[in-house]
Amino acid sequence: MRTAFAFTLLGLLALACDKGPKPATNSPPAASASDREASPTPTTNASAEDTPVTSMPPAEMKRLATSANALGFDLWSRARASEAAGAGNLAMSPASISVALAMTYGGAKGETAAQMKRVLHAEDDAGAWMASWGRLARALAEPSRPMTLRIANQLFGEKTYTFEPPYLDEVRAAFGAPLEAVDFKTAAEPSRARINAWVEERTEQRIKDLLPEKSLKPLTRLVLVNAIYFLGAWQSPFEAKRTRDEPFMTTPTSSKPVPTMHQVAHVRLAQADGVKVLELPYKGGAASLLVALPDRVDGLAALEASLSNATLDGWTRRLATENVHVALPRFEVNPAAPLSLAKELSALGMPLAFERKRADFTKIADPKDPDERLNIDDVFHKAFVKLDEKGTEAAAATAVAMAAGGAAPAKPLEFKADHPFLFFIVDKASGLVLFMGRVTAP
Repeated sequence: MRTAFAFTLLGLLALACDKGPKPATNSPPAASASDREASPTPTTNASAEDTPVTSMPPAEMKRLATSANALGFDLWSRARASEAAGAGNLAMSPASISVALAMTYGGAKGETAAQMKRVLHAEDDAGAWMASWGRLARALAEPSRPMTLRIANQLFGEKTYTFEPPYLDEVRAAFGAPLEAVDFKTAAEPSRARINAWVEERTEQRIKDLLPEKSLKPLTRLVLVNAIYFLGAWQSPFEAKRTRDEPFMTTPTSSKPVPTMHQVAHVRLAQADGVKVLELPYKGGAASLLVALPDRVDGLAALEASLSNATLDGWTRRLATENVHVALPRFEVNPAAPLSLAKELSALGMPLAFERKRADFTKIADPKDPDERLNIDDVFHKAFVKLDEKGTEAAAATAVAMAAGGAAPAKPLEFKADHPFLFFIVDKASGLVLFMGRVTAP
């Protein structure tokens, strides 16, 4: 059993049009991720530039985290009830989605940019917001931090299409994202396979087929990809010999046996508004897992409906160190298909970005023919999470497809996650929710 926690995020931006002038420059792809078994602590790739990275001011990190978390909760409120999400296990990465959309927002202008700014809860204009997220990405991936976090970015551009050099320069400076020329016009499916393979490499083969068949078309002109990989372990591992099958209540009247891990440890715990919240730190203390367990077996829907920055902040403020007997099931979230977030984002207030005739992404490309201008076609997101005695392995991917057109008590307190719950993987320095999800059937 692996001792590591692997966390991967990916954002992908695909743009399209059916005619284009000059070929784009082809930059070499980023180096592939190292094998998980052979290299348990991969090197950090925070930028394409080999320059020292300094930490961001805490206030700037927190304002970006607040915006990303708000977007994540907004999307969760809509996506959790979608047909694709169903009622089963579900995971999402607010950080991944925010990075992908920050790069998209960086190329928007006019009312398109104004709508995206509101939906992203952004406080700056498009260029400044993208640059801020680039700084946060580099700060999160600093090698001096007590966790391994690897960030990689890439653009895949139609070889016959002309992109605006200032935008390409800004993306490269902010995110270290090179441009690789591909053939969307006559080889959309092979190009899709190439991008999916890139995703698999950066997510240690956990995210497969992020882009479904025929999701890229001859009109596609650019695919922008961001991937983050996190590797760590529990600060206090569970002993495998204490894991045993125990009933997990999937509904108030039905249960199933699941492998349940046990330990008694001094951890932080809170009780508030019909929910118990447990914090399990990862080794080094730079990140932690929050588990939110409703008091009622059927209380998950109400808990999900209450999610907001204020809710998360309230839980965090109430956390206090206690001696706790933790019972937590091993679980895996591994969806077969990605979520499509286009309808959710449009409904949240950015419909212009998806409109062929009205979207304004002329900072990315400004063709003379208005029929060749870009718009978002779809936003794909996919996440994988696996939790066991030694740590957690997780991966997530987002694709934005665009087209033209106190003292311990004598007896430990109990935290027994034996019915549906939510979880959050949080970066401690910024408060950024790297990953969130629900477990209804471990």
